Amino acid sequence: MSAEKFIRSDVQLSAAYPVPDARGYIKLDAMENPFGFPEHLRSALNQCLQDVALNRYPRPAYQELKEKLRTVYNIPEESQIIVGNGSDELIDIISKAVAKDGASILAPEPGFVMYRGSAMQARVNYVAVPLSTVDFSLDMPAMRAAIAQHQPAVVYLAYPNNPTGNCFADADIEEILRIAPGLVVLDEAYQPFAITTWMSRLSEFPNLVVMRTVSKWGLAGIRLGYMAGSAAWLSQFEKLRPPYNVNVLTEAVAVFCLSHETAFTEQTNVLRAERDAMFLRLKAKTQLHPFQSNANFVLTRFPDGPAMLAELKAQRILVKDVSKMHTSLANCLRLTVGSPQENQLMLACIERFIV
Repeated sequence: MSAEKFIRSDVQLSAAYPVPDARGYIKLDAMENPFGFPEHLRSALNQCLQDVALNRYPRPAYQELKEKLRTVYNIPEESQIIVGNGSDELIDIISKAVAKDGASILAPEPGFVMYRGSAMQARVNYVAVPLSTVDFSLDMPAMRAAIAQHQPAVVYLAYPNNPTGNCFADADIEEILRIAPGLVVLDEAYQPFAITTWMSRLSEFPNLVVMRTVSKWGLAGIRLGYMAGSAAWLSQFEKLRPPYNVNVLTEAVAVFCLSHETAFTEQTNVLRAERDAMFLRLKAKTQLHPFQSNANFVLTRFPDGPAMLAELKAQRILVKDVSKMHTSLANCLRLTVGSPQENQLMLACIERFIV
């Protein structure tokens, strides 16, 4: 008996998502908030967690968490909310829900790898539409043609986009919402750093869903994502959400932190300022091409990306090599914005190497 006999061939040919061992490194490869949990809130959080009933399953509706999200993020009252074990679970739910024979999921690329991976796992046709090679904006003639040809059940638009860091033009997004035959998902994972959002426009577009995560906000470890949109779509997705998919500790931490939202906003304010300073410092090196970012990272093209990556790793600094994700990313590294001290060490290493 062998696993190969029973495992799908496409799964056998794929690879698991790689996560490098970061012990002993300055970790600037995963867009995490580098700051620890706010010191002045730790005692209160500890007290809160002591009251969590670990012997009980979570409350299945997550009503308190949803209402807290609605209040803090101004989610329209008429919009339904679904919470998930990170955004990845929500993407999987969407893929499963639309996995009819001949269905397609469409997204611009380079983009978030989970859109493609989730579609593959659900056996849904995935359509990649290249972004403009000049500035990574949407290639609207190509998008129009792909939507007309494939009639996608879902169009994903990361806003800002990962790994490029830019927000697509609102006029282009509006056009896609009007011509798309199915759902359009605005993935606002980096919204705390972009400020701009489509959440307030949910009522304008019945085929719009806004998806977010608290990971980049400073809570990557609790794995919580959520999406909001019309009940026509989300009531169907709710049927595929596993019961008790968000554990009681995640729920308790999220509700607590949303009640102290200003402490985390202060951290994101620091990171936005650091991002802008990082961009200008990289831009000062004429051999480099950093791309303006609305997220908490700066995509940068180097004269020799692999050599720069090796030098940073030799200095115990981890960044993300995205050059193999797409031909338009040749020699590109994605540099997460860390603490001021971490950024200084990374930039000093780059400046020593790039002369």
